[in-house]
Amino acid sequence: MAKSSQEIIALFDQYVIPNYTRYPVALVRGDGPFIWDAEGKRYIDFFPGWGCNLFGHCPKPVVEALQKQVERLLHVPNSWYMEEQGVWAQLLSERSFGGKAFFCNSGAEANEAAIKLVRLHAPKGKYKIITFLNSFHGRTMGAVSATGQEKYHQGLEPLLPGFTYCEYGDLAGVEAAIDDETAAIMLEPIQGEGGVNVPSKEFLEGLRKLCDDAGLLLVFDEVQTGCARTGEWFAYQHFNVTPDVMTLAKTICSGVAAGAMLTKQEYAADLRKGMHASTFGGNPIAAAAGIATIKMVEDEGYLELAKKVEQHVKDRMNKWKSELDIVAEVRGVGAMLGCELKVDGSVFVQRCMENGVLINCTHGKVIRLLPAVNTPFEVFDEGLDVLEDALKKGV
Repeated sequence: MAKSSQEIIALFDQYVIPNYTRYPVALVRGDGPFIWDAEGKRYIDFFPGWGCNLFGHCPKPVVEALQKQVERLLHVPNSWYMEEQGVWAQLLSERSFGGKAFFCNSGAEANEAAIKLVRLHAPKGKYKIITFLNSFHGRTMGAVSATGQEKYHQGLEPLLPGFTYCEYGDLAGVEAAIDDETAAIMLEPIQGEGGVNVPSKEFLEGLRKLCDDAGLLLVFDEVQTGCARTGEWFAYQHFNVTPDVMTLAKTICSGVAAGAMLTKQEYAADLRKGMHASTFGGNPIAAAAGIATIKMVEDEGYLELAKKVEQHVKDRMNKWKSELDIVAEVRGVGAMLGCELKVDGSVFVQRCMENGVLINCTHGKVIRLLPAVNTPFEVFDEGLDVLEDALKKGV
């Protein structure tokens, strides 16, 4: 029997640990850029699945691939071979730097695998990893230790040792931080949770050179940027700077739980047998969704469409910047967009939700949009009109 939002909330209050800040709305059905709550109210979702749903909610080709797969094989452990996982790994390899894949269930797990690979690869005595302030790498202990934001560390100390935090964009600071114990540099090629921060090409090129000169691995966390979000398969391709290791999740399966770590061929054997595993990693359901996602991107021309989304949304945001004093900066790549405000942004998230549009505010003042890349432009305009009206009212 269908329950109301309040009934669902009461159920959670009784049985679910309250570790999330949740809006007082229960979502029950989605279709493309739209989602509906238990009372039947429709929302335009500009942050579907926390950025996981690259094609919005329930894209038909992915749903059909899942339906076929669940009738054939749900799960087998990784002590056996599965054709679907092998095909998925091949597709990701061919669209990136030709490496090999380890599959898991989330971005945090992918980053844990990368941290282990770094330590297993490094010579004895080298274990430190340079990461960056305002980074975000996940909630597991290794990943949160890599995250350069103190607010995520509080109450969890002591963290995993060996992480040095540098200023994002400060190449000289990174060079000064490298010592005889440094094994890798790890970063998001575009910071997401930290405020949609896009680095210079020279910064990433400089990091590549530092790694090459010092014998370090360069690790790119592409959990948020990867798999067509930015208008390229992977964000590193915008900068022509290739990492040694790359982590993926979110859009990789259009919303089905999955993660992956890709590494160059020469480092793959460092993650040797018995040193890492994932019971559900690369399972047939996730693999089917991953294969269907890649096929859908290419069949529908969504890499080019993401670039058009960037231009369309940025045009609106830049208009706000010229007209509204509270807008400080507009930035982003593809369908990963940020509008930094001069004031706290939470009030605008609330106003938009009340008026049928779901957005996100990160880092306190950055309105972050990770919309479905195939959102019709008239739907974009409808939702952006609501956001514009909210901003015009000020704080």
